[in-house]
Amino acid sequence: MYRTCSALRGVLVVESAFSFPSIKVTDVMERLIEFNGKPSTIRVDNGSEFIAHNFQHWCKEQQIEIKYIQPGKPMQNAYVERFNRHFREDILDAYIFERLDDVQELSENWRKDYNQYHPHKSLMGMSPNQFKEKYKYMSN
Repeated sequence: MYRTCSALRGVLVVESAFSFPSIKVTDVMERLIEFNGKPSTIRVDNGSEFIAHNFQHWCKEQQIEIKYIQPGKPMQNAYVERFNRHFREDILDAYIFERLDDVQELSENWRKDYNQYHPHKSLMGMSPNQFKEKYKYMSN
């Protein structure tokens, strides 16, 4: 699982696992909220981890609105789909892993590099970290 902050185009977390049930999703979301604040809305696909009662109940308790994309319409979440392609090509398709820890370590290094150096047109050609640093006063 990885979570992106679409406004800043940054990757907040990468978690490696053989499966990712809704309870793991909510655990990661709680950690993200602790460090990044609570979003008012999240957009997700219709994967079993997101349609599960546990996830829906947790979002309701947290007062987080869930916006589901239409089934079979991945372009409604185009930024995430494009990100998935980059992550898959750069990490998952590029290496043979022997341990899950290896995936996690490489993914975390990639996440940091992506946030620091990957330019985005929507951020005026800056990386997420560069944009955040330049405009940090706007969030205060």
